[in-house]
Amino acid sequence: MPQHKSAIKRVRQNEKRRKHNQPQRSKMKTLVRKALETTDKEQAQDAVREATSYLDKMAAKGQVHKNFAARRKSKLAQHLNNL
Repeated sequence: MPQHKSAIKRVRQNEKRRKHNQPQRSKMKTLVRKALETTDKEQAQDAVREATSYLDKMAAKGQVHKNFAARRKSKLAQHLNNL
C-alpha cells in the first residue's frame, strides 16, 4: 500500500475513474458485438453507425486509444461491406 499522502490520493482517484469508465467500456464492447452479429443489411447499418459514433466519442475522451477505435471501425465497415 502507498505510504505517501499523494500516492494514497492517487489510488482513490484511480479507483473512482475505473468505476466511472468500466460501464462505458462495457457499452462500447456491447455495441461493437451487436453490430458484428447482425446479418440484416439495414439493421447492420444502424448498429454500425451507433457503434462507430460511440467509438469516436471514447477515443476523443481518451478512454481508448485512437488506433484501437480505428481498428474497430475498420472491422465494422468490413463486416457491413460483406453483407
